[in-house]
Amino acid sequence: MDGRYGDISPAGRLAEPGEGIGADELALAARNHGLPLEALRYDVTPPGLHYVLVHYDIPAAREDDWRLTVGGAVRTALSLDMAALRSYPAVTHRVTMECAGNGRARLTPRPVSQPWLVEGVGTAEWTGVPLRVLLAEAGVLPGAVEAVFGGADHGVERGVEQEYRWSLPPAVAAGGDPEVLVAYGMNGLPLPPQHGYPLRLVVPGWYGMAHVKWLREITLTDTPFTGFQPAVAYRYRQRAGEPGEPVTRIAPRALMIPPGFPDFMSRTRVVRPGPVPLEGRAWSGMAPVTAVEVSTDGTGSWRAAELAPPDGHDRAWRSWRTSWTAEPGSHVLSARATDAEGNTQPLDQPWNRGGFANNLVQRVTVHCLPEASG
Repeated sequence: MDGRYGDISPAGRLAEPGEGIGADELALAARNHGLPLEALRYDVTPPGLHYVLVHYDIPAAREDDWRLTVGGAVRTALSLDMAALRSYPAVTHRVTMECAGNGRARLTPRPVSQPWLVEGVGTAEWTGVPLRVLLAEAGVLPGAVEAVFGGADHGVERGVEQEYRWSLPPAVAAGGDPEVLVAYGMNGLPLPPQHGYPLRLVVPGWYGMAHVKWLREITLTDTPFTGFQPAVAYRYRQRAGEPGEPVTRIAPRALMIPPGFPDFMSRTRVVRPGPVPLEGRAWSGMAPVTAVEVSTDGTGSWRAAELAPPDGHDRAWRSWRTSWTAEPGSHVLSARATDAEGNTQPLDQPWNRGGFANNLVQRVTVHCLPEASG
């Protein structure tokens, strides 16, 4: 902790009872953005609709002088420019990415940070070089215990000045299922600046904090990495000061495309009486989604939705659909996902001080209008 930063970089805190969203949280929400839920209709999210979270500033990066280094506990250090990276056989993976803080603003008490509701998600087709190919070329030494990934974005967080860094166990970094990518393309085009241009990491199944943007260095270490993000920031804690558990894989979640049309301010949905199609997406970083259930009575009862058949994109969301006969009045609709390991979404909030992995079921308030009288 650097005492020079004093009050300009405060410690994490919980909102006081009755405390509304503050100007600092609004400033974060203006810089970052979530997926408009109607965009769940796209199998692949257009880049401008995919969620974005930028910890510090978007670096002023240029592809023509960008280099990626691979060093530390390796036999042969590498220094690769973008032309060298593009010379490797390219692969493309469709991956659903979700912010670890998605759902934070729905918690009570609320951790004060980026105030996500449920929109911190997106699915893209990422193109690049498998990380395992680069690690095999460098030759990871037997004593390596972590792979550390450094980005070019620089800032201060809770009094610690830093470049953004994350780490993975070598078995994950060099694994083939899922295959981690050093990506330079998104949906068939170069990465947009806010998504890490010209180079980023893509770690299928892990929350977004692991997908280091503006990637410029990979270091294999023979001691555990104690950097701020994995060791301090992204931990499941119930109380301040406890070591907590690391945030890693994405918990299961289903989201519904809000039916009907919205009120501008409240976002309450309006539908007409009669059959209403309900559809959305479901995903899990722990195991493939095997079931989605839908409730139309405020989670009082559940019925199975129809899951789309597998399409070969095992690390991306899966569509689901059902139908509901709407009757005049107010209704609360929900959906919940279950994966192949039996993980399912809770009906009570899974609270922690950082506001991570809050996969509490979504609730969509719908008002069904009575038929207009003649």
